[in-house]
Amino acid sequence: MTDEKPSKLKIWLLELRAPFFTASLVPTLLGAAIAWESAGAFHPLLFVLTLIGVVFAHAGTNVINDYFDYKNGTDLTNKNRTPFNGGTPFLVTGVLAPKEVYRGAIAFFVACAAIGLYLAYAVSYWIIPLVVVGIGLGYFYTSPKLNLAAMGVGEFAVGLGFGPLVVEGAYLVQTGELSVVPLLAGLPVAFLIGLVLFINQFPDREADSGAGKNHWVVRMGLQKASFWYAGLMVTTFATVVALWAIGVYPVWSLAALVPVAIAYKAVRIVLDKYGSVRELVPAQAMTVQVHLTVGLLISAGLIVAGLL
Repeated sequence: MTDEKPSKLKIWLLELRAPFFTASLVPTLLGAAIAWESAGAFHPLLFVLTLIGVVFAHAGTNVINDYFDYKNGTDLTNKNRTPFNGGTPFLVTGVLAPKEVYRGAIAFFVACAAIGLYLAYAVSYWIIPLVVVGIGLGYFYTSPKLNLAAMGVGEFAVGLGFGPLVVEGAYLVQTGELSVVPLLAGLPVAFLIGLVLFINQFPDREADSGAGKNHWVVRMGLQKASFWYAGLMVTTFATVVALWAIGVYPVWSLAALVPVAIAYKAVRIVLDKYGSVRELVPAQAMTVQVHLTVGLLISAGLIVAGLL
């Protein structure tokens, strides 16, 4: 009796890494929540279209990065793959062809652009530059034509793309206006999604270094990077308090401090086990959990403030 071969649909769902689309949900919801709290605006259809567009951009980014990591040899030499890092194995094992993966990524970016054009027509043409920048950050993160990761600005690009950029865009779709408030409000989300990327680079460090993917974990080394991880986690929660203090967040959003206990556990693991791939996995999971929980709690606080 032979093992049943997975369907093409299942393979592509795994290739997209759909469970990580929470990184798209959090800033989109946050931008809409700010619009609701500050302007009483919420258009369900526009919100759904925005979320789908952001997910398409996220999917395209995941797939194109797998393609470029395969082409530059990173995934071929990476022996430390976990559920959170190292990409998917389908190119390495030949289950998916490189051209197929590249075309899939472009298709997702085109779908995102199509939704962006509709929203620009329906709401504001300021949406177009936001979409262009977002797709550009995703495509050029590991593209050899620019390779933001190798330049040492990949963490910033991911934080910007899945933080203030999407928060501002979601707010713009709901209100038709640009504002500095969503940019500031997106900072904790930016720090946390940057930390998700940052900790996932610990197991990838050796393979990435060999392929010239010189992100900050490669540049600093694991021990120094573990201290930066701790510092950025502290900065995230300090920023939540600071944004409440200057009036960007309502008091209800301070509920986002509750996950600090999970964050503390993650920090302890990273500081103690930074060199052990398997022992870092719980901290990788906790970092994703903190990102999702903090983002949802900030949004919930804004929604409550808008209702009251």
